[in-house]
Amino acid sequence: MTIRLYDTSARQIRDFTPLVPGCVSIYLCGATVQAAPHIGHIRSGLNFDIMRRWFTHRGYDVTFVRNVTDIDDKIIAKSAEQGRPWWAIGYENERAFNDGYSALGCLPPTYEPRATGHVTEMVEMMRGLIERGHAYEADGNVYFDVRSYPDYLALSNQDLDNLLQPSGEGETGKRDPRDFAMWKAAKPGEPSWETPWGRGRPGWHLECSAMAHKYLGSAFDIHGGGLDLVFPHHENEIAQAKAYGDEFARYWAHNAWVTMSGEKMSKSLGNSVLVSEMVKNWRPIVLRYYLGTPHYRSMIEYSEEALREAESAFARIEGFVQRVVEKAGGVVEPAADVPPAFAEAMDDDFGVPQALAVVHTTVRQGNSALAADDKEAAVARLAEVRAMLGVLGLDPLDPHWAGETDRGEDLHGVVDSLVRLVLDQRESARGRKDWATADAIRDQLQQSGLVIEDSPTGPRWTLGPR
Repeated sequence: MTIRLYDTSARQIRDFTPLVPGCVSIYLCGATVQAAPHIGHIRSGLNFDIMRRWFTHRGYDVTFVRNVTDIDDKIIAKSAEQGRPWWAIGYENERAFNDGYSALGCLPPTYEPRATGHVTEMVEMMRGLIERGHAYEADGNVYFDVRSYPDYLALSNQDLDNLLQPSGEGETGKRDPRDFAMWKAAKPGEPSWETPWGRGRPGWHLECSAMAHKYLGSAFDIHGGGLDLVFPHHENEIAQAKAYGDEFARYWAHNAWVTMSGEKMSKSLGNSVLVSEMVKNWRPIVLRYYLGTPHYRSMIEYSEEALREAESAFARIEGFVQRVVEKAGGVVEPAADVPPAFAEAMDDDFGVPQALAVVHTTVRQGNSALAADDKEAAVARLAEVRAMLGVLGLDPLDPHWAGETDRGEDLHGVVDSLVRLVLDQRESARGRKDWATADAIRDQLQQSGLVIEDSPTGPRWTLGPR
């Protein structure tokens, strides 16, 4: 058993060898909380949730750190625009992110540090870098000297001579325009903290280097984040941490984006789809299926049609689960392990699409067993399906999804009572062999968006595809 993953820094798939046998340490760049999350934000959390679950399934003790960037230029700009305290905006959106992660079934991180709670660690790192000749103070700002670190830009494979370093307002006194800010001098009306170099606030890149060091030590296994973070964020993190003396991350994993019309989903582009709105119209477990089942390094082009296809695909799985539970007369526990083909796919750079193909094949085998009235085989297939779905966070029988209804929990009981009345009329027609009336009732229900299925325990209804 060897898990292999694509390492951005090596530009190839590598065998995973943990720093500490039996343990995996992961740092994921989490939310910058200037606004509520769209589905592109949540995709990253989902991808690394599945990665974490697979490591756990393989027997590793996983430490998973996902930070919160609760101070940066965008949050300060929102504060000025809305006339609200920066910390109120950050806290409100941090809660919105956590609600989104939870709604889509992401396990809570081991630690979830906020940047503003780790200024002491940032000051300590800056002091060490200045002492080692890798950083300098100018006009109350502290900058990293990129020419002092020979391996700068190795992750993004850029040429330093052609580099255009993003630079913020007030970043004065740089020795080289390519140097980046670790600390920004205070401006009137903006939040600030006291340091040996005057009052100011942290730069984005410094925050993660300091928090990763505090919670995972000088070396850890995997650093994750979205593909857009490779430069400048992750490149600058590496420079700070390694110049400070840390080994830092041994593997780099990056998930691809959710796009609309070929462009990265982004608030600034006005093409984002908020999670809070999506869960009003789509079941959260369907959204998880849609966002979590493509390969983490593949782009997802958002469309309602693709969501409907995901809904239909998951409905086939869910219908099989429900039918076997009815056949078995009770809950079927997950198998102790997943099928070898599923494990092989997940071990190969977390190949969820190939693993999902094994799920659907097993569902088809289980449906064939049901058709042949082979209860034992059907139950065995369901046990395997539940084990696989558990790894993907998609087991409809998991307590997290308990009580979730097809669309609208409050109305489900009312609709069910009304449909039952109509189904009773259909059963009466069938009992007196009035097949024309029975078929007419079924057809009318289907035109209303319901799927009627006759089961050993009586007729059952579900909502059909949109």
